[in-house]
Amino acid sequence: MARSINLSLTDELRAFLDENSGDGTLFSTPSEFVRDLIRRKKDRQDAAALRAAVLEGYGDVRDGRTQEYTGNLRAMLKTHRAAHKSS
Repeated sequence: MARSINLSLTDELRAFLDENSGDGTLFSTPSEFVRDLIRRKKDRQDAAALRAAVLEGYGDVRDGRTQEYTGNLRAMLKTHRAAHKSS
């Protein structure tokens, strides 16, 4: 469901918005341009969170905070997928 938001912009920001939307630009409307900016910001934040989690994992390995897994990962994933497929 689409929801609207009203924004107050300075003249400078409104001019920037107008320069980047409409005829001859990648975005046909200001809304498309703003949505793209928001999506890109979200993607950057998601990537930063993932990067932080990977670095935390590397830190765990470096500092010896790991435990050897001796189970059958393929069987565990197969069981998990089967259980969620029937849901």
